Amino acid sequence: MSEERKTIYLCLAHMSETSWEQKYVKEAFDTNWVVPMGPNVNAFEKDLEAFVNGKHDGTGALDRKVVCLSAGTAAVHLALIGCGVKAGDEVLVQSFTFCASSHPITYLGAKPVFVGSEGETWNMDPALLEKAIIDRKEKTGKLPKAIVPVALYGIPYRIDEIMTIADKYGIPVVEDAAEGMGSRFGGQVLGTFGKYGVLSFNGNKMITTSGGGALICRNEKDANEVMWYATQARDAYPYYQHTAIGYNYRMSNVCAGIGRGQMTVLDDHISHHKHVQALYEELLKDVPGVHIHKQPADPRFDANFWLCSATLDADVKIQGQENAYKEVIKTAVGGAAGVIHAVDSAVTDCQPNENVEALRVFMLGKKIECRPVWKPMHKQPVYADAAVYTNGIEEALFKVGFCLPAGPYVTDDDVRYIVECIKEAIVR
Repeated sequence: MSEERKTIYLCLAHMSETSWEQKYVKEAFDTNWVVPMGPNVNAFEKDLEAFVNGKHDGTGALDRKVVCLSAGTAAVHLALIGCGVKAGDEVLVQSFTFCASSHPITYLGAKPVFVGSEGETWNMDPALLEKAIIDRKEKTGKLPKAIVPVALYGIPYRIDEIMTIADKYGIPVVEDAAEGMGSRFGGQVLGTFGKYGVLSFNGNKMITTSGGGALICRNEKDANEVMWYATQARDAYPYYQHTAIGYNYRMSNVCAGIGRGQMTVLDDHISHHKHVQALYEELLKDVPGVHIHKQPADPRFDANFWLCSATLDADVKIQGQENAYKEVIKTAVGGAAGVIHAVDSAVTDCQPNENVEALRVFMLGKKIECRPVWKPMHKQPVYADAAVYTNGIEEALFKVGFCLPAGPYVTDDDVRYIVECIKEAIVR
């Protein structure tokens, strides 16, 4: 490949060829609806409701309501409020995830209790979940207030087992389907099983509104309560009066216009990601030491494969491995990370193996973004004192795991190039 080859990024939602986004955004400006409410927001919510309820394709007949918000993180925050989480409460949350799953717990003064993963889906282990519930009740005298499983990289969690346990103890479930939009379990869209379901429309998700998110609610009453909190919790007086702390979390009408256009390509995006996953599985099957992460063979699991992830055996030697972690990183790896704090050391007590880091650097030299998997939250310094129930699986996966490009711009030729670069990186 030429040196001019474009950099192949992990995942990037793009504008639809029909430019519906431009049409709806133009309408927002033409009608002067450039505020966090408006016709595009209302229409986007209806489009999302049709999708998550299975009514757009005739696959289901649910009646969930959707509230569009400024971010997926805001959706988690308001879902926890809807579950009654308050300062001092505990919330059970998957450890193997992005920080947006757990940070909102601390916004409320509550305490995250991290639950480890099982090795097939890499998501919350139901056995560890029940162990944590029983143990926290014994230690604190009360049950945790919510359970937050995550669809890591779009792979469905073991929702049947998790919901059975949640129902047994009467604990509401907040499904973090930020990475799993369009993933299904038993034909039902993720985010529609629990009390609430979280979606994200960040720039790298299955569809984007440039930023933004949404909360799936079980009924109109819950949706109205979420909407109230998302618009500063104003009471019904002719002046501003507040009996609760609210937030400025409503989605912009302009961003919602982008989302409406993106809905026209959502099914295409999901199909493309599944195709890319299948191609990786085929091309990597005979590469020694490299193992593409697959969903369970159980037909109920229907992943969107938001990101294609893989593991690298510890004994596989990679070009440049001897230089891994020799220099401090100057910028954050992956995405528009914004401002980061400088660090004095290139190493921590929990990091990917040297060959995984060497592979990341080698692939970057080939203009391919190849990120580490999420570092478990219970190994983050900010959560050093948090309770954790783990079998060590997510820590082991963090040492050997990496993510590969899978977005709508990734072509079959790109995938072949990526796999050839992985082969080239391996020292025979």
